[in-house]
Amino acid sequence: MANRFFILSLLLISAALTAIGSDQLKPHPQAVPNTHKAGEVDKPELVPFVVKDPDSLPGIVVDETQAILKGTWQYSTHTPPYVGLGYLHDQKKGKGEKSVTFIPDLPHSGEYEVRLSHCYNIRRSTNTLVQVHHAEGVFRKRINQQEIPEHGKLFRTMGVFRFDKGTNGFLKILNDGTEGKYVIADAVQFIPVPTK
Repeated sequence: MANRFFILSLLLISAALTAIGSDQLKPHPQAVPNTHKAGEVDKPELVPFVVKDPDSLPGIVVDETQAILKGTWQYSTHTPPYVGLGYLHDQKKGKGEKSVTFIPDLPHSGEYEVRLSHCYNIRRSTNTLVQVHHAEGVFRKRINQQEIPEHGKLFRTMGVFRFDKGTNGFLKILNDGTEGKYVIADAVQFIPVPTK
């Protein structure tokens, strides 16, 4: 009986700590607030893929709450999945004038797999420009945000790149050339690649 009480106590403490972690997230002060009510989603079957606590993910995760915004971006939770409080979209406006920059503070120099999270549907851009600024240059790629990301229906691998320790590298999402569609910005994951 005492053993069951101990296990139950641990579970309750763990749940409380998880709740505290996700509750401490605050929306980006420059972003326009979400207009959707809680639970108002277009794909309820994808709600289980939402990652409420960015710290629960492996590697170094930079959520949109920590990103640098250029131009006006708006919060939404209408299309799961997403990381943290929700995701940002460019409102289908100001094409070529907006970007979101995710800068990690990497604990050591080396190779990292860079993963970008975004929700997906037919209203998304099919050619969102992503730039990865790493120790050896800049990798540029246009991605189709209508396609299902391969990791948990949420994260898409951009590649493996070498970064210097600290805040020298970053990933930037731009909205140029995406007329008529939404560009999504949510979170970026930098996963250390073990040395051989």
